[in-house]
Amino acid sequence: MEQSEIYFDNSATTCCTKQVADLVMECMLEDYGNPSSRHMKGVEAEKRVKTAREQIAAALHASEKEIYYTSGGTESDNWAIWGSVTAQHRRGNHLITTSVEHPAILEPMKELERQGYRVTYLPVDEYGRIRPEDLEKALDDETIFVSIMSVNNELGTIQPVEECARLVKAFDERILFHTDAVQAFGKIPMSTRGSRVDMISVSGHKIHAPKGIGFLYVRDGVRINPFMRGGGQQKGMRSGTDNVPGIAGLGQASADICRDIEKQGAYLASLRDRLRDGLSSMEDVRINTPTDGAAPHILNASFSGVRSEVLLHALEDRGIYVSAGSACLSNKKQAVSHVLRAVGMSARHAESAVRFSFGTMNTPEEVDICLEALGQIVPMLRRYTRH
Repeated sequence: MEQSEIYFDNSATTCCTKQVADLVMECMLEDYGNPSSRHMKGVEAEKRVKTAREQIAAALHASEKEIYYTSGGTESDNWAIWGSVTAQHRRGNHLITTSVEHPAILEPMKELERQGYRVTYLPVDEYGRIRPEDLEKALDDETIFVSIMSVNNELGTIQPVEECARLVKAFDERILFHTDAVQAFGKIPMSTRGSRVDMISVSGHKIHAPKGIGFLYVRDGVRINPFMRGGGQQKGMRSGTDNVPGIAGLGQASADICRDIEKQGAYLASLRDRLRDGLSSMEDVRINTPTDGAAPHILNASFSGVRSEVLLHALEDRGIYVSAGSACLSNKKQAVSHVLRAVGMSARHAESAVRFSFGTMNTPEEVDICLEALGQIVPMLRRYTRH
């Protein structure tokens, strides 16, 4: 009997749930009007957009007017940066982020450096976690923007975002604070109630919504500049015809994944810990994800003596899909990701690092099948690579 596929790359992207897919199809075939049109077809589409905004706002305990739709996490991150900098540039030219951010943060930061801005990249410990005291030292009178990711996409490490946001606001209320929550939303509890975070980026395809849709939360009263100009949609802040099918799917997926987040998180953690326990008994396997303070859905491990790309394809031959790191780095010709370099990982461990990431569609039985496959594949590959 042919084995069905086992998908452990949910941090790269997720499969749409049937409920979301059916809703998207319904919007494409029935409620296909332009939500800016004033006839009934447009009104029906506009209702879909409004319902999704209500669902997302409820999931974040935010106000509907604080939610802006984007094409995904990259646009949300870029808008948070450029919108903040262009709105605040007269006040200062210093930005702060971490050395382990997603490229959607790091690449705009590099471009701003070329334009004359100062950027501080906070160092991290062996698990990729920053120290709030380093942030405190980095703040100065020229600081206008800080961005610290909620969960690292390669290691699963949770950053002390709320503590850092409070620290920044205590230094200067005017400094804008952003977090990339692409790997956090729907995985760990998040709320804007009492939060000092000004902006939050989220991507739909990480939470069982379609690709090409996301949102940026902008706290009421925070002033950033528009990123896209045109027809004046979304209060003139993000012009362009609304992606109604994607937006409807994003709203439904947000409501579904946050409905019982503690229970879902516990289930994901049980899968992660089952894999961790199995890997811990294997020879020359190092777990790179921290035991405490990690998101429930990610486990990164190094298999000494086996290059990650080789192991990835060997598992693929058995219908098991994992990642050699961030999918967004796959087009870049670099031997080791910037995250693994930043944590000071040795070349031996970095070149053999593999990320397993889980979704609620995965099962304990799939973890056991993966462990059995690794127990057979890894010793075989090591024999081939030894001289």
